Amino acid sequence: MISVSEAKKLIAENTNVLAPCSIPLYEATGRILAEDVYSTINVPSFDQSAMDGYGFRFDDLKENQALIINGEIPAGVFPTTKLLPNTAIRIFTGAPVPEGCDTVVMQEKVTVDGNQLFINDVQLKKGANIRLKGSQTRAGSLALKAERKISAGAAGFLSGLGLDKVNVFPPPRVCIITTGKELNKPGQPLESGKVYECNSYSLNAALKELNITPKKIVSVDDNEQEITNVIKNNLPECDVMILSGGVSVGDYDFVTKAVDNCGVQTVFHKVKQKPGKPIYFGKFKNTLVFGLPGNPSALLTCYYEYIAPALKKMMGVGTKNEGSIYLPLSSSYSKKEGLTYFLKGQLSGNEVIALQAQESYLMSSFAFADCIIQLDETKTEFQKGDLVEIHLLN
Repeated sequence: MISVSEAKKLIAENTNVLAPCSIPLYEATGRILAEDVYSTINVPSFDQSAMDGYGFRFDDLKENQALIINGEIPAGVFPTTKLLPNTAIRIFTGAPVPEGCDTVVMQEKVTVDGNQLFINDVQLKKGANIRLKGSQTRAGSLALKAERKISAGAAGFLSGLGLDKVNVFPPPRVCIITTGKELNKPGQPLESGKVYECNSYSLNAALKELNITPKKIVSVDDNEQEITNVIKNNLPECDVMILSGGVSVGDYDFVTKAVDNCGVQTVFHKVKQKPGKPIYFGKFKNTLVFGLPGNPSALLTCYYEYIAPALKKMMGVGTKNEGSIYLPLSSSYSKKEGLTYFLKGQLSGNEVIALQAQESYLMSSFAFADCIIQLDETKTEFQKGDLVEIHLLN
């Protein structure tokens, strides 16, 4: 068996970032930019009014109590004539400012009498209420750096530069295979001696938290040949394969034999931890293969600790800002020496609570957990107030 840190190091060393692809901006939400984006235009591309109001030459106020209103410019219409001296023009938000105009006064600060404009804003300054050409983004400038997530704001920003496609890192193609003769599908009557299958549901939900939709979800009986066939048929079509159940050493644990039958190279099998000690990790060409324990709480813990970081790396998500967080325990806790413990936890003010129902088969506490507490393998006693490492859940 290897340590938790060794296991995570081996997974990271065997995980590569996926090749970028160009996709429509409408579909890029949550994806990571694969390259720097430079603007090809100025934004705004012309001087534009920031208000509904009137445009004029500021120095004309020194000579006139009133300016003559001469025309209007709505948004979307570019003026073809120059603003004449001692005149003003009706202008609307976003409309281009005509040549000769250097100030816009908002409509609430004027009085109009016929075609005469009286300006009542004593605090108005030259250049007010005009968005200058390139004031947001200059042509040729760096707009967004690579590794930036496409948020709603980023999508709006990039579309404002005229982009309808972006180069991003794609989501990994993930296949989920659940094994077990005892599994009953939810929604069906529960048969004697069986339990409802929940691992595919928790894994599917956890993947959706990373904006990943599983390519395929398959259930298979505890049969070496059947498991081998399912693995062999799906390996070429996925970047990550996650198998649940059958990774221990029982008479009906066939997953490790089946992956070996398919030519998967074992990287490690079993980690000094609780829960999830039997976890398996292997590689077939560039496909990562994870075998997780069938107990649902152990499975989800292993996913968050090992698989989620690998998926993030594949999608270009940097981990340099994902350092561990340390908080004091709300109560004392005892454990065995030689195993790293992962406990389902809940943040409470400036401390963390180790929830009840920590057993590997119990999912009730995971429904309320917002973090996983990691307890060092070398220690056995943790006192109330001791700082412990926590990993926040999505």
